[in-house]
Amino acid sequence: MTPPRRSLVLALSLALVSLGCHEVHFESHETGEIDLYDHLYAAALPDEQNALAVGYRAAIYASGDGGDNWHERSIDWGDKPPAHLPLLYDVSMADDQRGWIVGQLGTILRTEDGGQTWTPQTNDKQAQGVHLFSLNTIDANTAWAVGVWGTRIYTDDGGRSWQDRSLTVTTEHPQYVWLTAPEQERVRNGEMVFEDVGLNDIYCRPAPSQRCWIVGEFGYIYWSDNRGKSWTPGEIVGTEKISPITFSFDDSEISDEDGERVKAFVEAILTQEHLNVLIEAYGSPRELAQFGGEGDPSGLFDLLDSRAVGVRAIIEETGILSDRMRMRGTPPWDYEDYLADDPGFLKRYLDGRQDDQGKVTVDIAQNPYLFRVRFADDMNGIITGLGGVVLTSDDGGLTWRYGDSGVKRALYALAPHDQRALAVGEKGLARESSDFGRTWGPLENVVIPEVFTFMRDVAFDPSGRVGMIVGQRGLVMRSTDAGAHWEKILPKPKVAAASTGH
Repeated sequence: MTPPRRSLVLALSLALVSLGCHEVHFESHETGEIDLYDHLYAAALPDEQNALAVGYRAAIYASGDGGDNWHERSIDWGDKPPAHLPLLYDVSMADDQRGWIVGQLGTILRTEDGGQTWTPQTNDKQAQGVHLFSLNTIDANTAWAVGVWGTRIYTDDGGRSWQDRSLTVTTEHPQYVWLTAPEQERVRNGEMVFEDVGLNDIYCRPAPSQRCWIVGEFGYIYWSDNRGKSWTPGEIVGTEKISPITFSFDDSEISDEDGERVKAFVEAILTQEHLNVLIEAYGSPRELAQFGGEGDPSGLFDLLDSRAVGVRAIIEETGILSDRMRMRGTPPWDYEDYLADDPGFLKRYLDGRQDDQGKVTVDIAQNPYLFRVRFADDMNGIITGLGGVVLTSDDGGLTWRYGDSGVKRALYALAPHDQRALAVGEKGLARESSDFGRTWGPLENVVIPEVFTFMRDVAFDPSGRVGMIVGQRGLVMRSTDAGAHWEKILPKPKVAAASTGH
């Protein structure tokens, strides 16, 4: 399945955010001093002394003295070096010697010498051209990685092989009707066709915990209590609710009372731009029997269309933009185009449009773009995302509720500790919470140097004492007191001054 422009643009925009006038270089990296500071996307601290940061043009920076000094590390590409150096999106160490890096176009790198050298590992996502955004090591042999096209891959042999456990489309999946005819045939034959959704982060609690979580675009949230052997969708709760608008037989007129109910429902979420409105029309058993015959279902199509469009018109009066409305189950007027390859297509559609009474449901379509998930313990977790979105859970990730970050800018990364949490994001944005993510405010108990560049990751060593924030143009900040105070250590002043002309 060829990725549409949306997925490719989205994936690249996450990685190439705010490049400014930074020059693009494709020469090979040599181990040694850092002469040009690259954008950094992720950091890992296996202990208080060792730190790694990865990013643009295959950049791998390493420190063995707690962050005082940094050097570039090499990649052993063997006899097949890439045409262009890939962006590296995440790094995770199982211990002070062994770990992985993942990145563009299925790039997976392995180290067994504490990050001194890195070796590529083959996997199916390379041939598919899939970007890997995040990984989490469970132990020296076991790790998960996630990325675009619903990618979830797993190794339990140190990366010698990676098992594909990605999200796939079935005949019952909403994306099935949008597949090409050959792709639909592959689905019917039991072959894998991957779901068009980007998974941005995976996080597993340290042993002995068995819990892991995944988040991504369109509000996708998954949790596991067995280290990923099985995954269950999480649920975002606590938003507005409205009972369905019901209709008598063969009727599509909406009463004034129902119209006012719809308006009040939509106005309550008007300013919450991450929430969309989902409209879905149904027919009664009698209406399907009389108007929805498989020979000519146009009568039912007209009725369902009229009901849904009437509700949509009322919603538009509230001032909500059309791109925040989702029409699910719209009549497939071109159904005949599908029948040759999928004879059961129309019957499945008609079966899905029947309810005990003719009605239109109006619901919240959770559509937040989620970047990062972290848990302080097995029960209490926080998610941050685009537009300042924050979600919190106190039941291990089964359910989530919106917090209030007080900002509309992206929060790329976070670090929780007990009831407190620090989140960082675009254009120097930093927020703190003292009630485990429910409410946020400007920094009061945390001191961070003022910067105007993007901060992409915040990571701590296992003790929680030493932390690193990394970001745009080689930014590295360090804390040695569990995140209370931070100092800027990269770029070094003389290099920053010399590079101002780029």
